[in-house]
Amino acid sequence: MNMRNTFTFWGPTSLAVLLAASLMSPAFAQPADDQVESQSQASAQEQTKAQEVSIDAIDSAVQVADQDELPRGHFRLPESGDVIGERYTVVVEDPKQTLIDIARRHNIGYEEIRMANPNVSLWVPGVGTEVVIPAQYILPPAPREGVVVNLSELRLYYYPADKPGIVETYPVSVGREEFATPVGITRTTVKVKDPAWAPPSSMRREAAERGDPAPAIVPPGPDNPLGEHAILLAMPSYLIHGTNRPDGVGMRVSRGCIRMYPEDIESLYERLPSGTQVNLMDAPFKAGWGSDGTLFVQSFPQLEENVGDFEPLLNALERVTELTEDNIEIDPEQIERAVEAPDGQFIALYGPQAPELEPEPIELIEEIEMSASANANEDA
Repeated sequence: MNMRNTFTFWGPTSLAVLLAASLMSPAFAQPADDQVESQSQASAQEQTKAQEVSIDAIDSAVQVADQDELPRGHFRLPESGDVIGERYTVVVEDPKQTLIDIARRHNIGYEEIRMANPNVSLWVPGVGTEVVIPAQYILPPAPREGVVVNLSELRLYYYPADKPGIVETYPVSVGREEFATPVGITRTTVKVKDPAWAPPSSMRREAAERGDPAPAIVPPGPDNPLGEHAILLAMPSYLIHGTNRPDGVGMRVSRGCIRMYPEDIESLYERLPSGTQVNLMDAPFKAGWGSDGTLFVQSFPQLEENVGDFEPLLNALERVTELTEDNIEIDPEQIERAVEAPDGQFIALYGPQAPELEPEPIELIEEIEMSASANANEDA
């Protein structure tokens, strides 16, 4: 795994936003997210449709029964173990509803909903289709404090200091490969409402070469890719912010920033104190204990820029070994399958929910030889 670095200095972007905020004028953050990066390559009509999500999408999303009406994204930390939430299903009732609409309503990102429903149409799931909501999570292998962003998982976790029994989690977008979000420990600094956006010079050059010159400044409004809320980090030029294209949340599509659904960043913006630690980590393989004593694992696609000398299978075996005792028997083939097919699905390795290990087959040849030997002795 990449060695974490601590970033505590201000860059020109952060200084510019801080100065602008102190003067009560628009904030200019650069570089921010690219306006032309949607992996879905949807038409303009489809993009508009994806943004016009019904009011249900910005309500406190439907929570599983044992959540006792906690707000969207909030979960109680388990008294023991590392697993929160529940996996459940919903049935499509509206013929106009897309899988992306359903994901947003249930606090799930693009890749999460796609991997959980590989045989369901993204744009036309169809009335009566059962859709899996993978709202069950193994807490990342990091101290449970401040904000933790697991890059491979495309998910943010927040442990509010004033609510020690609660963890919040939200889907996010992170930097695509050429603009990878760095691994490291930083902190939040300034919060800006209705930020303006200054496209970076590299992006303006690219746009000019395409014959579509980009503006020097994009004011607050529907065309601003930062959305309505931005939280600066003490890592130069990186922010946690909203978006004017929520259909892309849960993909690797940004220029390095952490992008959230508008309703999620608005909620976090109001409650996240400045100076909160932010741990940007990359743990593609997670393992943890359920409250019933079941050992679960989850595996996500590895970010190529963080591979280096990283050995996925070795890392997975080491992680499981850390959590188990010598007398616990684990099927290593299940771990290998999880690593080789990283789809985010829960796999039970041990405990009440785990499949029973099949006994090793008896060698029939040896059994026949032993039987023949016994018969020969009797004849003698």
